[in-house]
Amino acid sequence: MNFIYPRSPEIIFGRGSIRNLPDKVKALGIDQVFVVSDKGIRKAGITDKLIALLQEANIKVNLFEEIEKEPTAMNIEEAKKELKASGAKMVIGLGGGSALDVSKAVALLATNEGDILSYVGVEKFKKEGLPLIAIPTTAGTGSEVTRFIVFIGPEVKTKLVIVSQLAIPKCAILDPELTITLPPKVTAATGMDALTHAIESYVNVSSNYLSESLSMKAIQLIAKSLRKAVARGSNIEAREEMLAASLLAGLAFNSTRLGIVHAMSQPAGGHFDIPHGISNAILLPYVMEYNLIGNIERYIDIAVAFGEKIDGLSPMEAAMRSVKAVRDLMRDIGITEKLGDFGVREEDLEMLASEAMESGNILVNPRFPSKEDIIEIYKKAL
Repeated sequence: MNFIYPRSPEIIFGRGSIRNLPDKVKALGIDQVFVVSDKGIRKAGITDKLIALLQEANIKVNLFEEIEKEPTAMNIEEAKKELKASGAKMVIGLGGGSALDVSKAVALLATNEGDILSYVGVEKFKKEGLPLIAIPTTAGTGSEVTRFIVFIGPEVKTKLVIVSQLAIPKCAILDPELTITLPPKVTAATGMDALTHAIESYVNVSSNYLSESLSMKAIQLIAKSLRKAVARGSNIEAREEMLAASLLAGLAFNSTRLGIVHAMSQPAGGHFDIPHGISNAILLPYVMEYNLIGNIERYIDIAVAFGEKIDGLSPMEAAMRSVKAVRDLMRDIGITEKLGDFGVREEDLEMLASEAMESGNILVNPRFPSKEDIIEIYKKAL
């Protein structure tokens, strides 16, 4: 087995770890920062807490919190202009995947000419960006440790992806106390996003000795703690384990990429405004069923990680228990939606499948799909 593992940021994890932020800024000789967040984070009281920490250390804060639910190219350009006008020399991303992706984009655009659309694709940035500290407030995307930036293009509602080693933040601060105020529905959706990352990384053809241990541990933590985190948001142990799971899954797929759940969910989410975690969750069990024959042994591992009893079962029957386990989890945490609930119709599937087939995640899926296969999976999820 040959593999190259991407660099990762310095990772500071634990309850109250947000208090390390001023020292990390000061260590670089910086006294002015540009914080990218959203208004929901402010309503939760997190933004004001972060600003107070920085101001107490005599660090000037410039705040951009006009982040859309799914960031667009225009949203990124607006943030870039405000960053330039501020004169700040460091970016801090605070929030879920949208805020973190915008913060990664503007940190790079501050030192690289052109607009964000110029860099869609793989390794097109040439210069290091401004120093970036990423602080997730959800347990799902893993964006705080990855080389990916995802946003919606200006002309068609499809998601565009930038892959760059230079997008990986300098530091990631993961404080489970910042996730306690997440509502149950968001906790469920982001948790399923993390599970999808872990499962797709674990079973795909790029899985390696490092990634498989990270992704399996993430699966085990999610199987243990997602229900608890949804049931009682103040359960700090469950919140901590879910944040750890999201981190581990991010570190795993940063090396391996993902699979056809993400290839399919990105166009569906972009065109029909489906929250990313929900679109992943809807598609995950159907994709797992399709993929089983491509990596039966790994799906058996997943079933065991969820506590499924497989004694006396054939390999395929045992692997199918992984699909049952995921469906049971979705039922318990209240994710019952189908694609049709968001307006997706059968006549849309040709277009969605065409866009899905353009994803780089197709190439690493454990079973190589045809466009017709993708359409059939979409049909099952309607």
